[in-house]
Amino acid sequence: MADRIRVGVVGASAERGWGRAVHLPALSARPDYEITAVAGTGMESARAAARVWGARHAFDDPHALMACPDVDLVVIAVQLTRRDGLVEAAIAAGKHVYCEWPLALSAASAERFRASAEEAGVRHAVGLQSRHHPAIRRLRELLADGTIGDVLSASLTYSLAAPEAWPQRYSALFDRTKGVNHLAVVGGHSLDMFCSAVGGFTELSATLATRITRVTVEETGEPIEVTSPDQIVLGGSLESGAAASAHFMTGGPAGQGFRIEVHGRTGRLVLRASDDSLVGPEFTLHHHTGSEPPAVLPVPDRHRPILPGAPVAVGNVHQVYTDLARAIRTGEPIEPDFSTAVRTHRLLDAVKKAAETGERQRLA
Repeated sequence: MADRIRVGVVGASAERGWGRAVHLPALSARPDYEITAVAGTGMESARAAARVWGARHAFDDPHALMACPDVDLVVIAVQLTRRDGLVEAAIAAGKHVYCEWPLALSAASAERFRASAEEAGVRHAVGLQSRHHPAIRRLRELLADGTIGDVLSASLTYSLAAPEAWPQRYSALFDRTKGVNHLAVVGGHSLDMFCSAVGGFTELSATLATRITRVTVEETGEPIEVTSPDQIVLGGSLESGAAASAHFMTGGPAGQGFRIEVHGRTGRLVLRASDDSLVGPEFTLHHHTGSEPPAVLPVPDRHRPILPGAPVAVGNVHQVYTDLARAIRTGEPIEPDFSTAVRTHRLLDAVKKAAETGERQRLA
């Protein structure tokens, strides 16, 4: 491998998209990496992206990008619905892989990806970067240090505003079979972030409800029948024995984003988001100890992003790339990787089964 890790980005664009907004700026800011190849939906868009990001190679076929000898790491920044076979192909080509979330349709598929990557000896990362949010890292540290004593319970709520009309490109969001609905995307990002701080669930019960049964396609005015849930509720026990709950609410004109509360023997920690962004909010952390007004706890410099001044999502993804570069060079483990994805997919599969059967589910 060259001195710099050579990156090929599937889903690169010169104008819009998650790769354009987050991955490419984060990569460009890391001296460990060189963007050498991009793949788009056509040669014209791929060449435009190559000019913007300084890539030597442009492809309209992601498999050709993976075969390029000037690529060490493949970034798959396209939605799950457009990703059939790409993770397997990157691994088979012997490339390291950073894949967006969700990794797969199920925990079983995610487990196959992990096993293949391990057998091939390639390093892997997954787009569950919110666990690296500075305020989440601070919350995790405070709980580990016993700041509020033994944790008795923890709760997560997330409310998201939703319009009545949606662009056509979001239609898969409303189909429970596509793997990119609110349970997979909102639930996956949020629960991984939550569990990274408070610990994983060991058992749970759940309710999934579809209260908004029809939305409209913005471009055509045509209706879409909704089969995916917009209300997701779960409760159960954590590894520590603490009780825990989560409620994800989408729909209506107003959302307030995240609120995480951890109740301990000697106090409470409450984390509130600045807005209803799923992956890019600012947080305020409050420490409640009794009758005194709650104290606002600042985030110390050691948890500040390496990329100061960048949008929150870019800073969090930049941290994943920092860790991945180290893992590629040294063999050290990192998170979030495909093992992280497997755990989160298992949790989501348990939520679905609990809701379908009405039976409490236990997780290993």
